Formats: sequence, C-alpha cells, structure tokens
Amino acid sequence: MVPIGLCSVATIGIGLERLWALRVGRAAPQSLLADVEGELQQGEADSQRLSELCAGCHLGTIFLAGLARARHGREAMKEAMEDVAATVVHDMERYLTALGTIAAISPLLGLLGTVIGMIEVFRVLVEDGIGNPGVFASGISEALVTTAAGLAVAIPALILHRYLLRKVDDLVVVMERQSTRLVDLMHGDRGQS
Repeated sequence: MVPIGLCSVATIGIGLERLWALRVGRAAPQSLLADVEGELQQGEADSQRLSELCAGCHLGTIFLAGLARARHGREAMKEAMEDVAATVVHDMERYLTALGTIAAISPLLGLLGTVIGMIEVFRVLVEDGIGNPGVFASGISEALVTTAAGLAVAIPALILHRYLLRKVDDLVVVMERQSTRLVDLMHGDRGQS
C-alpha cells in the first residue's frame, strides 16, 4: 500500500503543477501577438520592450527566437521558431511520462499486493487448516483492498494524463497559428516574400 500511496501523492502533485503551468494565459496568452504587433507597428521595436512582453510564457519564447532571426528572411525566422518550439513542447510535456507510468503501474502494484496477500492467506490456511472460514474470507477480502486502491489511483491518473496530453496538443496548435501569424506580419502575406 505504501507504493500505491506514493503514486497517489505523485499524481496529485504532478496534476496540480501541470494544470498550473499549462494555463492558457501563462503558456500562450491571447493578447501577446497583438502586443508584439503594436510594438512593431510603432516602428521603434525595442528589443528590451519585446523581451518584457514575451517573458514568462512559452509562446513568448518562440516569438523571441523568431524575432531575433527575422532580418534573415522568412525561412530563417520559421526555422528558428520551430527549433525553439521543439524545446518548448518538451517543457510543456514535462512529468507527463511519469504520470502515464503511474497510471500504468498502479493497478499492477495493487495486483501484486493482492497476490502477496493471497499467498499469506494460503500459508495460514496450510498451517491452521480451514477451521474458521470467516478468517479465510477476511484474509481474501483484505488482500483485495490493494487492487481496489491501485485502481483508485490509476483511473484518475489515466484521466489526468489524457487530459493534459490533449491540453498540450491544443496549446501547440494555438502557438503554431500565432507563430505563423507573426511570420506573416514580419514578412508579408504568404504570397509575398
């Protein structure tokens, strides 16, 4: 039960941290592109001001990489943004593998606990006989508690894992759209170079 308890604590910790880190306002603020566009339209786009606007969010990190390479052309800007985006996506997926692992191993830990409990029940049965069926049934019932506990941890962990993966995917789509719009803003429409 101790490993299952640790898995439940880890699930809660990872879930809260990732839900906080993947908020839309923190990962990809909706107003960021408009703010950057406003700075660029003023004609005196100060790199310090752009850095302040883009600080603290994943989309801002991608924007800064693209803006740093904007003067080298559309393709260089897109390539720089794609390179940084790979790192950003990796950061957004942090701990999700651990959460998926917890969802996968918790039922197995519960099953292991049940098997160990059943081995103990049968050991007692061999030593003392089946004189009291109530003790035998009680031992089996006790052994099954670990399976229930493992499932009670695994089900929410799996739901949370799937939800967070979907959230990362949704944020990636938003960031791709915003990044494309920034490239178009810096280098004209797609038809123009």
